[in-house]
Amino acid sequence: MATQLFKLVIDAATTTDTAINPEVDKYFYELREDERTAGTITIPAIQFTDNNGDIMTGNLTTAATDNGYYLLFINGVLQQSSLYTVSTDGSQVVITDAATVPVGAPITLIVNNFAPVSDSTTTVTT
Repeated sequence: MATQLFKLVIDAATTTDTAINPEVDKYFYELREDERTAGTITIPAIQFTDNNGDIMTGNLTTAATDNGYYLLFINGVLQQSSLYTVSTDGSQVVITDAATVPVGAPITLIVNNFAPVSDSTTTVTT
């Protein structure tokens, strides 16, 4: 029985074009006292306005798992992510430890998602 040896050469993948394609949604709200209970603020999605100034009629955009993130600003100050949550369906935002947030304070939620695309080529020669 004869043994055959094969030589396989693989050239490394060459990435020729990469685009991260950020998709940013901004939502705005002015704190009303009736959204605060025992130091926690719960804001239904339909209380926000979008970047065009239109009142939301549905849920907020949610951050994609492993490909997106939220930023929350109260009175223009970025908040730690441990101080708020956005529901998994985007129906509300809950801000904890918010007893000192003044009524009328502007609250801005930014949702940033990425849809990265890369073109690459791999050459295999034998």
